[in-house]
Amino acid sequence: MITRPSGGQDEPGLEVGVALNDELLIAEGAKRRGLLNHIAEAGLGHVTVGDHISFHGGAGFDGLVAATSVLAGHDTLRAVIGVYQLALRHPMVAARQVATLSQIAPGRLVLGAGAGGEDRDEVANAGIDPATRGRRLDESLGVLRRLADGGPIDHEGEFFRLRDARILPAPAPRVPIVIGGSGDVAVRRTAEHGDGWMGIFCSARRFGVTAGKIRAAAAERGRDVSWFGLSMWVGLGREDATARRLLGERMQSLYHLPPEKFRHLTAAGTPATVAAALQPYVGAGARHLTLVVAAESVHEGIEMAGEVRGLLDGRG
Repeated sequence: MITRPSGGQDEPGLEVGVALNDELLIAEGAKRRGLLNHIAEAGLGHVTVGDHISFHGGAGFDGLVAATSVLAGHDTLRAVIGVYQLALRHPMVAARQVATLSQIAPGRLVLGAGAGGEDRDEVANAGIDPATRGRRLDESLGVLRRLADGGPIDHEGEFFRLRDARILPAPAPRVPIVIGGSGDVAVRRTAEHGDGWMGIFCSARRFGVTAGKIRAAAAERGRDVSWFGLSMWVGLGREDATARRLLGERMQSLYHLPPEKFRHLTAAGTPATVAAALQPYVGAGARHLTLVVAAESVHEGIEMAGEVRGLLDGRG
């Protein structure tokens, strides 16, 4: 017997959103609200925010705080944390924060969860042995899901010991937990703990294969995982050459690698060019698309992301 996961219900059809971090975390409330209003007016459904404690020398932003700025600043947009470094937090604290945020914006938060590890110093400086972060994440996910029921739990694990632990009020509806990552670990982790999977830097073929493996592995465990999302870096401009230049400059600055390393897993061009590049992923089962946009300005990027959404939805 297959039971549906106990996270929030999926909206039908395709949802497209944009990723924002530095542009969102500004002191001017009017500008922040204007940014969020523009995203909604462009027909985009969510904002994806990142999460790092101290990444590569101290950079970062708290994903739950950033999500709060989205959900408190707009009445309909959803916030996706992609992904929250859950392995670096105590699950009781994370469960309380998620429950409190759910009171502010019920049904509008999606919690992406990951193990981190790109910067081992970030993990170690958070007091975590980097070699244990995967096991800590698995244990934390199990605790988080049990706490979401609202009832008291006892837990005796490798990393955490809880007695009569409870988080009230329980989120209603439950906050979906989607798993980041790739490979067999992501398949197993999603099938065991997740309501969905969030891919990045993968081909459309690999996306479809991974989604199929997750569905099969979840079915073996009596679960049904149906939330499948993709985050993709895209350059957007009115000319393809301009868009490719903007994307290359942005990615080289961030990853310190030549743009050619990412070209086959990103898209750059006019909205029509980018929509065509995303269409195979939609065909492979992606229903929640996040565009990580490089453009001349944040507002130009939002406007063209909305055009991409219209083209994918058959309204362009």
